[in-house]
Amino acid sequence: MPLPSPPSPELLPVTLLTGFLGSGKTTLLNQLIRHLPRTAVVMNEFGEISLDHDLLEKMEGPMAVLSGGCVCCTVVGTLSPTLKNLYMARERGDIPRFERVVIETTGIADPAPILDTLLNDPWVRARFRMDGVVTTVDAVLGEAQLDSYFEAQRQVAVADKLILTKTDLAAAADLSALQARLSALNPAAEQMAAVKGEMDFERVLNLGLFNLRDKVPDVQKWLNEQRYKPVKAGSAMGKKAAADGHDNRIRSFSVVIDEPIPPAGLQAALEMLVGFRSEYLLRFKAIVNLAGHDKPTILHGVQHVLYPEAELEDWPSDDRRSRFVFIVRDLDPEFVAKVLTDFTQAASLAPPNETLHGAVKP
Repeated sequence: MPLPSPPSPELLPVTLLTGFLGSGKTTLLNQLIRHLPRTAVVMNEFGEISLDHDLLEKMEGPMAVLSGGCVCCTVVGTLSPTLKNLYMARERGDIPRFERVVIETTGIADPAPILDTLLNDPWVRARFRMDGVVTTVDAVLGEAQLDSYFEAQRQVAVADKLILTKTDLAAAADLSALQARLSALNPAAEQMAAVKGEMDFERVLNLGLFNLRDKVPDVQKWLNEQRYKPVKAGSAMGKKAAADGHDNRIRSFSVVIDEPIPPAGLQAALEMLVGFRSEYLLRFKAIVNLAGHDKPTILHGVQHVLYPEAELEDWPSDDRRSRFVFIVRDLDPEFVAKVLTDFTQAASLAPPNETLHGAVKP
């Protein structure tokens, strides 16, 4: 399945706001819409009775409530029509012309299916763009939640931005330990503190691959490769990784390939990883030197969902190597590195002018 075309600056940005139960999502959302009122909010609530939306302050933008289940499962089918109805009402002038959308999930939601809808529904994709995943983490209870619930770990692992709430109530030593743990789970995500929902909301938005208004995107900061442990194929094949605490099921690492990569080989490797290991592939990002291409290609995705492929105007530095960063669950880092190197080396004789078609959904 070909990757969708890159988004244009005119598309309405969508921010996915997630975080475990009681981590302060609604408090943060209240403050966000107070500072940025032209925000359309899509809330999801677990259960038959909707209550959380009553907590939201008066806002200029519209609000839709998806109730009766978790937006990542039982009501995911209603997300597309909800976005369509909001957009059409905006265009007709029935509601204020909102400038962005925030989707607030339940505390047990898996973000991947929601991203799937945003990226693979043609109508939605033509009018909205995925801006980023923002995850709230309770500074007081976050450690215990990460210990007890894998959903909390997964929400941290896929985030573009981590918002630590209730930091004014947490002991300094406990907060420092939590921040270190979050960095281990998701090295690239910037951490920010919010006290009673107050923070710099301009830093919460515009979290996409890069700001399309900028001529030189900050790819180095986005990739943040230096914070990932480097892994080479065959470095520890066949050896069981040692446990490293409560989060040993989730691992973050980087893979670097020195030579230009044949597009056919990279496509085959991604099809292998996404087609057979998507549930274990929590997040990946890459800047790739494709053989036959002068400009670098950017790839990133969550599980089986690939973001739109993008080609940069120029390399961000003199480093022309292909660099991948991964966050995986129950997946051997050396296996991932071996798949990438084996498939790309096997396709080294492929014609250099092939294009990358992207991975397929299982």
